[in-house]
Amino acid sequence: MMRDLDVRRALRRNVEYRHAGETDIRFVEELGICQGMARVDLAVVNGSVHGYEIKSERDTLTRLPSQALIYSQALEFVTIVAAHQHLVRIEEGELIPGWWGVWSATQDDGEVQLKTVREAQPNPSLAPSALVQFLWRDEVLEILTEHNLASGMAGKSRRDLWDRLAKSFTVDEIGHFVRDRLKQRYKGWLAVA
Repeated sequence: MMRDLDVRRALRRNVEYRHAGETDIRFVEELGICQGMARVDLAVVNGSVHGYEIKSERDTLTRLPSQALIYSQALEFVTIVAAHQHLVRIEEGELIPGWWGVWSATQDDGEVQLKTVREAQPNPSLAPSALVQFLWRDEVLEILTEHNLASGMAGKSRRDLWDRLAKSFTVDEIGHFVRDRLKQRYKGWLAVA
C-alpha cells in the first residue's frame, strides 16, 4: 500500500525538477497556516506560495474540507496529490475549490508516479488577515517600520501588528512581504532547502 512518505518523496523530486535552476526559491515541509490550524505537506515559495497536500492510500478525506477552507485563505496556489482511490470524490468538486490543482499518485513496481489531472490556478480569494499570519512578530514590525507605519506599535500584540499590516497594504503587497520573509529565514527553520 502506498504510504504518505512514498508520495512525499515523489512529490519532492517532482517539484525540485520543475523548479531546477531557480535560485530564489525555498521548499518548506509542514508549513503551518493560520497559527497552526492546518499544515500543508509541502510549500514551494518562489514568485508565489504554492501548497501541496498529500492524500495517500492510507489517508481519508475527512479533514479535507476544513483544510481546504484554511488553505484557500492563505495559499496563492494549492495542488492536492491524491491516490487514485480518492480522485473521484475530489473531482466531484465538493471537497476542494475548482481553482485547486489535482495530481494523481499511483504506484508501479514500487515507484510512485505523479500525473497532472488539473493544473492549479491563482487563488481568487486570498484573505489578507490569514496571509499576514505567516509572518513573525519581528518581521511584521520591521515591515511596518520600513513603511513608517510602526508608530505606537512596538508594544502591541502580534495580532494588532497583523491587523495593521493587513489594513495598510494590498493582498499583492502582503504576498510579496510573506514570500520575501519566508525565503530569508534561517536554514534551521522549517525550510528544507
